[in-house]
Amino acid sequence: MTEKRKGARSIKDIPTDILEQLNRGEIETANLTEWLAVDQRLLLENLLLQNDRTEYMTPVLENVNQLKKQTVNTINETIGIGLLNLAVKNKDNEFLLKLSVHPADLVRCWAAYTIGRNNDLQLKEKLNKIQPFASDSHFGVREICWMTVRPDISKNLDESLSILTKWTAHDNENVRRFASESTRPRGVWCEHIDALKQNPGLGLEILESLRSDSSRYVQDSVGNWLNDASKSQPEFVVEICDEWLLESPTKETQYIVKKALRTLKK
Repeated sequence: MTEKRKGARSIKDIPTDILEQLNRGEIETANLTEWLAVDQRLLLENLLLQNDRTEYMTPVLENVNQLKKQTVNTINETIGIGLLNLAVKNKDNEFLLKLSVHPADLVRCWAAYTIGRNNDLQLKEKLNKIQPFASDSHFGVREICWMTVRPDISKNLDESLSILTKWTAHDNENVRRFASESTRPRGVWCEHIDALKQNPGLGLEILESLRSDSSRYVQDSVGNWLNDASKSQPEFVVEICDEWLLESPTKETQYIVKKALRTLKK
């Protein structure tokens, strides 16, 4: 097994050959610095050349150029949705499948949007198809994939919570973490879910299942979920944390509770 690359600390320190490989889609980004350094337009151009889909180039880039705010995330979303629309129009499922298993993490992020923003898919089907992205080995893909389905989760909250509660028993910690992270009342880089801000108890079945999870990655997410809730329903969070410490005084639960109460303890 090859040793994992560390990745440069700043964009100017990324070796030229590494940046070229990233922009050609030959390797994954090693850290957030590299993730921010990839030229997604160039990556798209290389992807379409390699797959003989150059006719997709202009319409997708026109959408990108029209963006008022061009960030890694807005460009990522716009390319993903653009490729989805073109593939649907051309009945090009073969291309969509290639995106989902591509070696470049940013291409797999585009692929996540082709599922999350596909209006032809029902919620259950959408979540089933996004689950492999939730268990992706790359941090960027895992973050983007829950953001792609977040609007659907918010619109179909009861059904989503019911499906995602089952994910909390999954043997992959990344899938368990998705159940918590995708339903955070406030979340990061995303719209808030007002129903959960007002009534965080709706998400309790997911949280209860994860309150003593062995994975620090999951524990962080559950702690952040409750910390989100503490900003609008502090009494609820204090009550839940007290209850958990009585019923489940494990070091995992203690860690989650400390994280959950950090805003209230200030």
